[in-house]
Amino acid sequence: MDKFKQIQETIASVEADVTKFYSGGNGAAGTRVRKVMQDLKTLAQEIRAEVTQKKNSAK
Repeated sequence: MDKFKQIQETIASVEADVTKFYSGGNGAAGTRVRKVMQDLKTLAQEIRAEVTQKKNSAK
Protein backbone atom coordinates (compact mmCIF):
# COMPACT_ATOMS: atom_id res chain seq x y z
CA MET A 1 0.00 0.00 0.00
CA ASP A 2 2.95 2.33 0.60
CA LYS A 3 4.02 2.10 -3.02
CA PHE A 4 0.52 3.01 -4.19
CA LYS A 5 0.61 6.12 -2.01
CA GLN A 6 4.04 6.89 -3.45
CA ILE A 7 2.55 6.71 -6.96
CA GLN A 8 -0.21 9.14 -5.95
CA GLU A 9 2.31 11.58 -4.47
CA THR A 10 4.54 11.31 -7.53
CA ILE A 11 1.67 12.08 -9.89
CA ALA A 12 0.70 15.08 -7.80
CA SER A 13 4.28 16.36 -7.82
CA VAL A 14 4.63 16.21 -11.61
CA GLU A 15 1.30 17.88 -12.39
CA ALA A 16 2.83 21.36 -12.73
CA ASP A 17 5.48 20.11 -15.16
CA VAL A 18 2.83 18.38 -17.28
CA THR A 19 0.94 21.66 -17.53
CA LYS A 20 4.13 23.57 -18.37
CA PHE A 21 4.98 21.12 -21.12
CA TYR A 22 1.57 20.76 -22.77
CA SER A 23 0.35 24.32 -22.31
CA GLY A 24 3.59 26.26 -22.49
CA GLY A 25 5.77 24.05 -24.65
CA ASN A 26 8.51 23.99 -22.01
CA GLY A 27 10.97 21.33 -23.19
CA ALA A 28 12.76 21.03 -19.84
CA ALA A 29 9.44 20.28 -18.17
CA GLY A 30 8.87 17.56 -20.76
CA THR A 31 12.17 15.97 -19.81
CA ARG A 32 11.16 15.98 -16.14
CA VAL A 33 7.79 14.44 -17.03
CA ARG A 34 9.48 11.66 -18.98
CA LYS A 35 11.74 10.86 -16.01
CA VAL A 36 8.84 10.76 -13.59
CA MET A 37 6.84 8.54 -15.96
CA GLN A 38 9.76 6.09 -16.01
CA ASP A 39 9.82 6.12 -12.20
CA LEU A 40 6.07 5.46 -12.17
CA LYS A 41 6.54 2.55 -14.54
CA THR A 42 9.08 1.04 -12.15
CA LEU A 43 6.79 1.52 -9.15
CA ALA A 44 3.86 0.01 -11.03
CA GLN A 45 5.92 -3.04 -11.95
CA GLU A 46 6.96 -3.48 -8.31
CA ILE A 47 3.32 -3.33 -7.22
CA ARG A 48 2.39 -5.90 -9.88
CA ALA A 49 5.07 -8.25 -8.56
CA GLU A 50 3.88 -7.82 -4.96
CA VAL A 51 0.26 -8.46 -5.92
CA THR A 52 1.20 -11.57 -7.86
CA GLN A 53 3.32 -12.87 -4.99
CA LYS A 54 0.60 -12.25 -2.42
CA LYS A 55 -2.07 -13.78 -4.66
CA ASN A 56 -0.01 -16.91 -5.29
CA SER A 57 0.96 -17.36 -1.65
CA ALA A 58 -2.70 -17.35 -0.65
CA LYS A 59 -3.31 -20.56 -2.61
